[in-house]
This record gives sequence, C-alpha cells and structure tokens, in this order.
Amino acid sequence: MKKIYIVGLGPGDSEQITPKAYSALAESDVIIGYDTYVALIKEEFAHKNFCSTGMRKEVQRCQLAVEKALSGQTVAMISSGDAGIYGMAGLLYEVAANMKAEIAIEVIAGVTAAASGAALLGAPLMHDFAVVSLSDLLTPMALIEKRLHLAADGDFVICLYNPSSKKRSDYLARACDIILQYRSPETVCGIAHHIGREGEGTIILSLAQLKTIKVDMFATVFIGNSQTKIINGKMVTPRGYGDV
Repeated sequence: MKKIYIVGLGPGDSEQITPKAYSALAESDVIIGYDTYVALIKEEFAHKNFCSTGMRKEVQRCQLAVEKALSGQTVAMISSGDAGIYGMAGLLYEVAANMKAEIAIEVIAGVTAAASGAALLGAPLMHDFAVVSLSDLLTPMALIEKRLHLAADGDFVICLYNPSSKKRSDYLARACDIILQYRSPETVCGIAHHIGREGEGTIILSLAQLKTIKVDMFATVFIGNSQTKIINGKMVTPRGYGDV
C-alpha cells in the first residue's frame, strides 16, 4: 500500500499523542520529520527507520516522504501540535500533486498549541477566537498586521503563534501596539510556554504588561477579548450562557 500518514504529535509530551496518532506511527515503516520533532519520539519508536532534516527543508522532507511511499513503504510525516495547523499537511498534498504521485494521504489530528496552552491557562478560548502567527518568513508583515487589526476590531480572543525570535524580538510588542488601539491596557492576557515539555509554565498578565515582556518561540500567547477575566487565578472567557 502506498500511503503517507501526516501525524500531529501534540505539544511534545508522549501522554498527549492521541491513540490514533500512536497507531499510525506504529504501523509506519519509516518516520520523517524535523530534527527536533524526531527527537521527541525516537526513543519510543527506536525500531523504526527515521529520516530527519533541519529547518527550511520542508519541501525536501515532503519529496522524500513521497519517494519512500512510492517505493512501497508506509510513511509517517510528523509535525508538532496538529499537522494541519501551521504544519506539514498542506505542503505534502501540494508536493505529492506536483510529483503526480498516486498515493493515499491521511491526516491524523493532533493537539495544537492553542488547545493545549489554553487548557494550562484555564478557559480563554470559550468564545470566538483568531489564531495568528507572527512569523513573517512566509507571510508579509503588512498582511499579519492587517489580520491583527481585524481580529482586534472584531473583539476576538487572539492566540499568537511564533510570537518572537532572535530576529523578531520586537514583533510581540508591535502586535500589542496594534491591539491596544482597540482594547484596554488592562485586557487579560496569558502566556503558555514549553507546553508538554520540561519547563512548562504559564503567566497571566495585562495587555500593557504583555507589551513589555520577552518571550521566545516556545511560547504561545493569548490575548483576551473585552469579556475575558481572571477566575481563581485562571484566564476565562465567558461563553454567554446567562448570568452565573
């Protein structure tokens, strides 16, 4: 059978790999992924064949996955979180189509950082929310800023992926400046970092405080809407079920 599973590993903790994802990995002959993600599961699946590459080798990884599948092997292409949310799923479909490869592709859902980070913080995503990546590697900054304006104006809870890096150390502050045009400085915000890994933790703070804080690529940022509040030390956005 010529097949590729596109597997979301969740945040990194083996306890948060879904049973379906685990089964797909167990069924596969070869597991392909970014070096860091391969390291998360290599010990658990030590008997498997692994192929890994570094950053910015996404197209090559997809091509390799297709070639392995065409040779008759069952392949698992892995991503952290959910492979269909800022992951490898869409690219693999594109690469397979460009290679005119007749193979079966199945996406296995995983727990994305928006969900796992929200659970650590409390319940910040109980109402409508928008997820925006601050990485401008593949998306122009002008478009990212437009999306922030629209999400803030629509009073969405905003979840920020890739909030900062060494080259983008001021991007979170810039995003906060945009959102402060629409929201109070006291808006409840939260940060979940190293989700499902060593050093896991959370911070709840105001939007004004968030603008001044330094984070890295292991953080996921949550900016509340006009109704978000703190309940017993947790970040909660009411759904609107009436007076409680």
